[in-house]
Amino acid sequence: MYKIIHNYYSKKKGHPSTLAFFRITFGGLMFFSTLRFWSKDWIESLYIKPVFHFKYYGFEWVNDFGVYIYLLFIICLISSMFVALGYKYRASIITFFLVFTYIELIDKTTYLNHYYLTSCIAFIMCFLPAGKYFSLDSYITGESLDKIPVWTIDSLKLFICLVYFFAGIAKINSDWLVEAQPLSLWLKSKYDLPIIGQNLLQLKETHYLASWFAMLYDVLIPFFLLFKRTKYIAFIFVIIFHALTKVFFPSIGMFPYIMISSAVIFFDASLHIKLLNFIRLIIKKLQLFLGLKINEIRLNKFIITKNNRVVFLSLSCFLLFQLIFPFRYILYPGELFWNEQGYRFSWRVMLVEKRGYTTFKIQDSITKKFFYVRNKDFLTPFQEKQMSFQPDFILEYAHYLGEHFKSQGHENIQIFADSFVALNGRINQRFIDPDFNLLNTQESFYNKNWILPLNDKIKGL
Repeated sequence: MYKIIHNYYSKKKGHPSTLAFFRITFGGLMFFSTLRFWSKDWIESLYIKPVFHFKYYGFEWVNDFGVYIYLLFIICLISSMFVALGYKYRASIITFFLVFTYIELIDKTTYLNHYYLTSCIAFIMCFLPAGKYFSLDSYITGESLDKIPVWTIDSLKLFICLVYFFAGIAKINSDWLVEAQPLSLWLKSKYDLPIIGQNLLQLKETHYLASWFAMLYDVLIPFFLLFKRTKYIAFIFVIIFHALTKVFFPSIGMFPYIMISSAVIFFDASLHIKLLNFIRLIIKKLQLFLGLKINEIRLNKFIITKNNRVVFLSLSCFLLFQLIFPFRYILYPGELFWNEQGYRFSWRVMLVEKRGYTTFKIQDSITKKFFYVRNKDFLTPFQEKQMSFQPDFILEYAHYLGEHFKSQGHENIQIFADSFVALNGRINQRFIDPDFNLLNTQESFYNKNWILPLNDKIKGL
């Protein structure tokens, strides 16, 4: 089957302008995104100020580097700029992928779907010949490809479709469609928006309309983008949808811009050629103004090699993983939105509004003497907020507290969590078994049976 698919795709060619334009927009957005992150002083508040970082399971070895983390962000800036320019492309995109992903692995408190999206796109681009056309590499060598395998373009299209589709089917649940939650909570809070904030956004009808529209948009937009007759109107909806998302949720950052620019890849190469020709015209005028010599670039036909087959297989495995991994939640009992086992890395975008309050009791198992922890002594306000309703955070923090107090001479330590969480507008309820000693278990892929069940059922996929 693999050979049949590969042989079919190896005969189909596409124009390299599509990947070139995608490279320019992606690299440019990553450059400005890194600058934006730095300018808001988030490097200091999220990575340097905390005395403790929550780690992803299996990546506890990732170090924060202290103030030297600024060097990682400088590398991100330089490599993203080189990606956009197509200079030393392969080394630049691999460097960007590794450094950006490493930064995100330092502390899972900062987890966002669009950070994961960025890492995935960068990973795919490590395998693509996106620097073989309209790039500094082509200008320096004087060579450029005139054709590329169409699967190099389709791999990005398929990945973007998967992101949309999983985000859509995740919204097919009773909270989102029947209760209009958590959008109802969020839109009501936007009363300060001019004109619509104090009237239209307060209506329940608006909340239902927004919820159903968002679900239908995510499920259907990839199909409309794939078909020639509908892709233009679909792109208009992409712009409108993500523009509204940015207006209503400004803290969402660069995600709307990434999705809008990514959707351009669904257009024919003729559009990308026109866009690149416009950029080329500006560059030529600038070169003439500066009196710089313009080199002629030779076009080389694409040659199928054994290496291309390896790349095709690698991307196929990655996309298959992306198709399967979001369904891992079915291996766990209980309500996904509540226990969050299998929630991350599954393209479940903006589905949950959780508020929690969690305190920790340190107890001597022999004397039964105990005291309570002041979380602010160990965590930043943002870390404490995220910890309060996420079970793996609670477990990891409990073990950190255990090590801390053992180092102070405390013995026979037991740690219990008294935790209450409210989900999507529900009344808060106890979240963690208060009689369970959290030091008796370690983080793993096994079910966390010390999470108390939600006193409600959310129906859906």
